Amino acid sequence: MLRLLVVFTALIVAPATAQELRGHGGPVRALAAAPDGRVALSGSFDTSAILWDIERGLAMAVLRGHESSVNAVLALPDGRFVTGGEDGRILLWRPGRAEPEGRIDGHTGPVAGLALSPDGRFLASAAWDGTARVTPLGGGEAKVFSSHRGPVNTVAFTPDGRAIVTGGHDATLRITPLDGAPPRSIDLGLPVAGLAVAPDGEIVAGSADGRLRILAADGTRVGEIAAAETPIVAVALSPDGRRIAAAGIRGSVALVDRASRRIERVLVGPGLPVWSLAFRPGTDELMTGGGDRLVRRWLATTGEHLGAVVMARPSDRVARLADHPGSEVFRACSACHTLDPDDGNRAGPTLHGVIGRRIGTAPGYDFSPALRGMDIVWTRETIARLFEIGPNAYTPGTKMPEQQVTDPDDLKALVDFIAKATGAE
Repeated sequence: MLRLLVVFTALIVAPATAQELRGHGGPVRALAAAPDGRVALSGSFDTSAILWDIERGLAMAVLRGHESSVNAVLALPDGRFVTGGEDGRILLWRPGRAEPEGRIDGHTGPVAGLALSPDGRFLASAAWDGTARVTPLGGGEAKVFSSHRGPVNTVAFTPDGRAIVTGGHDATLRITPLDGAPPRSIDLGLPVAGLAVAPDGEIVAGSADGRLRILAADGTRVGEIAAAETPIVAVALSPDGRRIAAAGIRGSVALVDRASRRIERVLVGPGLPVWSLAFRPGTDELMTGGGDRLVRRWLATTGEHLGAVVMARPSDRVARLADHPGSEVFRACSACHTLDPDDGNRAGPTLHGVIGRRIGTAPGYDFSPALRGMDIVWTRETIARLFEIGPNAYTPGTKMPEQQVTDPDDLKALVDFIAKATGAE
């Protein structure tokens, strides 16, 4: 069963829960919030990205365009989003469209990081092919930088937009001017997996020894913070640049006051990696994406939970089945699917009446051509098979995130719950 995080601070040691966004079938590898703070995008090892209504905790759309893990996501000021995948693809998405609006090719290895220039005109990408690329979003040829020896894990622009900062597996941080001047290389001694650049130009780099290294805009070292006992895999800065969040691979997230270099509090997870972090603009919220497939929301100033654990009021029918053993298993599905006849479609079609219904025929939902052409009728057996081998294998071309239920008892409970909750029994 999935467990809630526990927050420990210097003054408060009582457990706290956070509002959860459930829907992915694999670890949440990447997070980004839109500039207005209302919408977020998460990318996962399940090959999908999910667009979330943050306040309601509901999935607005499931984006499928990558052949493998979605490692990086980015929000653009004009409302679009960008995803970068292990397949080397970079895709541009506009909300309301099921297919990507554009595609940026060039990388020959997994894309690990994305960044937007301060003026919004250029996209920087870091990849395990050993390169960083800066591509004009309005069209034109990309600039390619290959000074690292090995995979490039992360990238950011300097505040003036005249250079990019990259961190690599070669244990170096590089500041590369975009005008062609030679890059400056700083040897940090260990691989760099997390990186952020503050509005004043200060650079924060997270390393494999669990330490944050702080550098001035010119690369001079000015501080060091022991943020975790295990490798840091993600770093984020609050929009005002005052607070650093650093995620360790075993599940802890340190919240650091940048001015004093002091750890304010630590969010301690259940031993699972926290792969991704994002501050929510216009608020004091921090979102975390974990190896347990969840996105959680926290009040960064206190470490307290935000919102109810149950994100939307359940229907009377579902409320009556709250004690059913399949109810907890279904929670990962509830972000995308409704169960009652009056609730309509979400990111996925309503499941009301699903038993006995032919695939791709739920009224009012825009199914992919691949699903509309399949000869499948949903029964207890076909639903069980879907979750047994996974949507990608059973229904190729689906937009559904990759979900598998490997425990036979959980699978039986889920199918039984769906049948009872959707009116089949």
